[in-house]
Amino acid sequence: MVSMVLYINACVREQSRTKKLTEYLLQKIDSPVQERRLEDMHMPKADAAFLAERDSLIHDGKFGAELFAPAREFAQADTIVIAAPYWDLSFPAALKQYFEQINVIGLTFSYNEQGIPVGHCKAKKLYYVTTAGGQIADPAFGFGYVKALAETFYGIKDCVCFSAEGLDIYGADVDAILKDAEKRIDEVLQ
Repeated sequence: MVSMVLYINACVREQSRTKKLTEYLLQKIDSPVQERRLEDMHMPKADAAFLAERDSLIHDGKFGAELFAPAREFAQADTIVIAAPYWDLSFPAALKQYFEQINVIGLTFSYNEQGIPVGHCKAKKLYYVTTAGGQIADPAFGFGYVKALAETFYGIKDCVCFSAEGLDIYGADVDAILKDAEKRIDEVLQ
């Protein structure tokens, strides 16, 4: 059976360094890739009307509804790769919006009798790739948030972050910083 990688691309710049580093990672994984460019996805606002519609569909067990297509895709992926540049102490807002679309009780997770989330996702591994012009102040706001969702809700226990920081600091050797990040990818994916 062929393994499928879901590549969640939150990069918007054509020459994104995060995208470049993620593409390096994807070459190393060497499996078929399904890319979801978040800027191209129609994601309804998680307002009262959206939540009412989603809750109604969940209540009726209509998980085949188009509204749940991103959640079904996420749940069925063998590996998750997220490309998310470090913006404003975390990641682009579209990634948070994406999570709001895929957090579907009964599809990506459910709760057991004790109220503890139980993951329903097939993936065993999640890679999070980020780059920053400066230094990442606290990874808890970016990767840490994604890791907590993956481990707590989706059941994905193996989460790895690859980062390249300080890329816009005056005098930085950008190529060397990116090469160091690629070296770490090589070491982890041996």
